[in-house]
Amino acid sequence: RSVSKRYDAEMAHAGLKASQFSLLSHVLSLGPISPSDLAARMGMDASTLTRNLRPLTLKGWVLQGPGADHRGRSIAITAVGLTKHAEARLHWKRAQQQLNQRLGKPEVAALHRLMAHAQAALTDRLGDPGAELGALTDPVEA
Repeated sequence: RSVSKRYDAEMAHAGLKASQFSLLSHVLSLGPISPSDLAARMGMDASTLTRNLRPLTLKGWVLQGPGADHRGRSIAITAVGLTKHAEARLHWKRAQQQLNQRLGKPEVAALHRLMAHAQAALTDRLGDPGAELGALTDPVEA
């Protein structure tokens, strides 16, 4: 949580939250992409994705429209979104540098490995990261 707060504080200079920058980055690297594929790649459900996309769409950073086959929907980054992403990336890098300075690069690398391992271990076969969390929130019996 404290790491997220530091990233959010730096990203605020670009008018984004860290989670919004992550979403914008995914759309940039994967798009145009269907909402269901984007949600799966980001490990979130469709309603959370819709809620998180709303401010990016309203600001003109992403565009939601018909998919390639005109049956589904597609999400793509706009030219304004590319400009915003480039601006925000500078702040993201600054937040990373600050974290590296405070914790040390080896510790930050270890933290990234641990988070990736935890995400992989806690994501069920269907891609629902919350599916197996119930066991972690129950009190441990001695």
